[in-house]
Amino acid sequence: MQKTVANKITMIGKGVHSGKPARLIVHPASAEYGIWFRRVDVTDKNNLIPALYDAVNDTQMCTRLANEENVEVSTVEHLMAALAGTGIQNALIEIDGPEVPIMDGSSYPFVNAIMDAGVRELDAPVRAIRILKEVSISFDETVATLLPSEVLEIDFSIDFADQAIGLQHKTLEMANGTFVRELSDCRTFCQRKDVDALHAIGLGQGGGLENAIVVDGGLVLNPEGFRRTDECVRHKMLDALGDLALAGAPILGKYVGVKAGHRATNLLLRELFSRSDAWEMVVCNEAQAEMLPGAHIQAADLRLSA
Repeated sequence: MQKTVANKITMIGKGVHSGKPARLIVHPASAEYGIWFRRVDVTDKNNLIPALYDAVNDTQMCTRLANEENVEVSTVEHLMAALAGTGIQNALIEIDGPEVPIMDGSSYPFVNAIMDAGVRELDAPVRAIRILKEVSISFDETVATLLPSEVLEIDFSIDFADQAIGLQHKTLEMANGTFVRELSDCRTFCQRKDVDALHAIGLGQGGGLENAIVVDGGLVLNPEGFRRTDECVRHKMLDALGDLALAGAPILGKYVGVKAGHRATNLLLRELFSRSDAWEMVVCNEAQAEMLPGAHIQAADLRLSA
């Protein structure tokens, strides 16, 4: 069955680039509604923005969406990952500014709020996008691929010169609460030189050690260190799930990312939907629905790692 949040969720946090506080409210929605953002601070034009891959207009430092009147909302990936990871297909997200709050730099605060609010089943079947043929895009040293699979799998590799990160690789099936348990608490990360460069041009004003892992060569500048030894590649997997959620339905397939990011995943979805022979929309049977990311999640899955 399709799902929505059982109760309204209200969250307040600052935007990572502006540093300004934003109020975000996730409302329950009916079956077949999908995920939409509403910029309540915009009153002179259409303020509804669809959470869909073809509404993405920038992927440089985050995923940004825009509607046909150029009303935008950015940094949607961590919230989209939380919705996908808890099985939410329908919600209206009201926000009073242009950025989704960064919170702690992971999906943990959003997942925690969703699980506190509860999840409600709706009287409609879940449809999923089943991958039929390999689809791939590449540029520079980046490769992103979707392959046929009975469940959503994410296979990700990163390689950074900073010794604190280095080469990391991980593969996970996104079933039975895996996202909530294994990925949701993993924070975004950056190099110190990038933070300094952003601050120099007036961006990243809301970023800091409270909402990102900052590395400098072999050093992790956060006093608490990593939450997990491979937190960086896990966060990339979190981002991938959030960006894949912009397909508009769960994906039954294997995503392989090599040094991939928001741009690669969005280009991959655009390539996928340009090829009608590479995918099909299916109504999930009971067995398929049981293997979707939001099935079988429980409170014990949600914990910050020591």
